[in-house]
Amino acid sequence: MPIRVQIPGPMRPLTGGAREVEVEAADVAGLIAALDSRHRGVRDRLVDESGALRRHVRVFVNDEDVRALQQEATPLQPGDRVAIVPAIAGGLMP
Repeated sequence: MPIRVQIPGPMRPLTGGAREVEVEAADVAGLIAALDSRHRGVRDRLVDESGALRRHVRVFVNDEDVRALQQEATPLQPGDRVAIVPAIAGGLMP
């Protein structure tokens, strides 16, 4: 059973408009690689040159932030749900 990945609106042009895609992966790093092999440009949006998650991106595995787990090495199991959430800045305009 593949991993289901929720794609945020700003990244949907890379996935042909898909809100959700399915990939096979053993961990979050593998998931990012699998996504990028099918949808070029995804990796650049999610990780920096060293392969670490960008500061403004959150990845949740079954509602748990991978930053509180093992980050890119967080293991995945068939049937897991992954959500990619870009940070949204806001505030009052003067």
